[in-house]
Amino acid sequence: MEYPGIEFLYLNEEDMIRAGVKDMKGCIEAMEEVVKCLNAGDYCMGGENHNSHGCQVSFPKTSPFPNMPKDEGDDRRFMAMPAYLGGPFDLMGMKWYGSNMANKALGLPRSILVVMLNDKNTGAPLCLMSANLLSAMRTGAIPGVGAKYLANPDSEVCAICGPGVMGRTTLAALTAACPNLRRLKVKGRGRASLDRFTAHVRETYPQFAEIEAVDTVEELVKDADVIAFTNTGGTDPSTYPFVKGEWLKPGALILGLSAFDMEDEFLARKCRLVVDNMRLYEAWEEEFPYPSFGANNIIGSKFTDMAHDGKLDKREIYDLGDIIYGRRPGRESPEQILVMSVGGMPVEDVAWGKVCYDNAVRLGLGTKLKLWDRPDMC
Repeated sequence: MEYPGIEFLYLNEEDMIRAGVKDMKGCIEAMEEVVKCLNAGDYCMGGENHNSHGCQVSFPKTSPFPNMPKDEGDDRRFMAMPAYLGGPFDLMGMKWYGSNMANKALGLPRSILVVMLNDKNTGAPLCLMSANLLSAMRTGAIPGVGAKYLANPDSEVCAICGPGVMGRTTLAALTAACPNLRRLKVKGRGRASLDRFTAHVRETYPQFAEIEAVDTVEELVKDADVIAFTNTGGTDPSTYPFVKGEWLKPGALILGLSAFDMEDEFLARKCRLVVDNMRLYEAWEEEFPYPSFGANNIIGSKFTDMAHDGKLDKREIYDLGDIIYGRRPGRESPEQILVMSVGGMPVEDVAWGKVCYDNAVRLGLGTKLKLWDRPDMC
C-alpha cells in the first residue's frame, strides 16, 4: 500500500502578523464563539475528564543529576496543552509551552510558545505557528468578551495590575469592549515596566487623557469601573494582591486573569461570580485537591473552595456562556459588583490559530514543509 505525501505550513511571527494575529476585534469575536462552544460542550481537552488545562512538567528544586533543569522560581515549566474545538473551528491542535523567569536575563520572553494545528481525523499536521502573539491576544480577548457582557456601558476608568504583555493585550480588548474608557490606572513592580507600558498606552490609545501609576492596590481599584489583574503570581495566596470590598466603586467589574484575592464574605454576599468555563474549574478541583486556590492561582479556584466550605452554593457561580446565551442574567443593576475568573484554555489557541491559518492560506503566507514524500515505515 502506498501512502500520500504530507506537507504542512510553517508560519513565523511576521507571517502571523500579516495573517491578522493582532486583530483584537476579530479575536474577541472568535473568543465569544469559543465560549459558546465551551458552554455547549462542543470541545475536548486533555485527561479523562476532557477538561484538563494540559500536562505540565514541573522541575525539582534540587537533583542528583547535574543536567536536570531546576525550579528557578515562579512559572518554571514545560507544558503540552492539547484540545479539539468544534463549532465553526472543528479542528485539533496543541500549544507547547516553555516558561522560565530566568529567560529575561538572556533577553528572551518568559514564555516561548508554538501551536500545532492538526487534522482531527488523521492527526496529520496542518500548520506549525509562532504563538507568543497568538497566546497573548487570545488571553486578552476573553476578558474583552467578559467586559462586553458584564461591564457598565458607561465605564470610564480602567485599572491594570501588571504592566506586561498580558496587561497590554487585556487593555486592547477592554478599549474595544468599553469605548468610553478615558482614564487609566496601572500598578507594577518596577519603574522600567511602568514607563514602557505608559509610553505604549500614550502612543496607542490617545483616548486616555489621564494615565496614573499607583503604588498600592487600594489606589488602583478605588473609583475604577473595570479592573484587570494580569500580574504574575506564585502558589502562596498571602502574597497575592488583596482587594478589600470597601475600596470598590459600586458597579465595578473585576477580571482575574492572574493572582489576586478578596474577602470570602464580600465575594459570597456582595458580588456576582462568573467563570469562563465552569467545567475547567471542576477539573482543577480534581487536579489540585482542596484547597485548590494557591496551587492554582486563578480566583475561580477560590470560588470552588468557598463552595466546598459551604460559604456559597456552587450554583451561585455563573458560567459566561450561560450569560451570553441568555440562560442566566449577567449584570442586573449599575451598582452590582461582578468578579470574573479567566482560566485560559488551549481551545482558545486552537480557535485563534485556525482563523490566522485560514487567513495565511488565503494570502499565500508561510513556508510549506514536507513531512514525507512516502513513509518507509507505517
